[in-house]
Amino acid sequence: MAGTIEGWTRHDEAFWRAHHEAWKRSDLNQREYCEWQHIPLKAFGNWRAQFKLELQPLQHKLLHRRGGLSHTVSHRPGHMTRGGSKSAQSPIIPPAPKGRRRNFSEADKRSILGEVSKPGASLSGVARRYGVAARVVFRWKQELAPATFLSVEIADGPAP
Repeated sequence: MAGTIEGWTRHDEAFWRAHHEAWKRSDLNQREYCEWQHIPLKAFGNWRAQFKLELQPLQHKLLHRRGGLSHTVSHRPGHMTRGGSKSAQSPIIPPAPKGRRRNFSEADKRSILGEVSKPGASLSGVARRYGVAARVVFRWKQELAPATFLSVEIADGPAP
């Protein structure tokens, strides 16, 4: 859809996509193509940058540590544990929807906290294995801990 405002024409994505495809087939550089077609170089460059991002597959970033490369940042349901094999007792970790947070069921939280309570296990190590921030696991530990009540006696008289 094209709209005209004060002598300036605004074109939609289909217009720019068609020009982008035609430019890729031509032997002209970007400036020459824009001059030949009488289209704004700046607008064409902006749309070209958008189309360029669409064409590239998402690449997983790697975490670098002193000991070498660790696992990729993205956590998929088949996330590997430290030993390199899938843990049969690990809860399935759903990938977070784009721009959203992951939701863990209470059973998954308790399962992760069960691993934290094992002798020799560190909270941050277990959290890292499941792709959760250590502060989140610590908060779960506080929230899901059973409430403890102490008996208090109030006596009349001075405190010892």
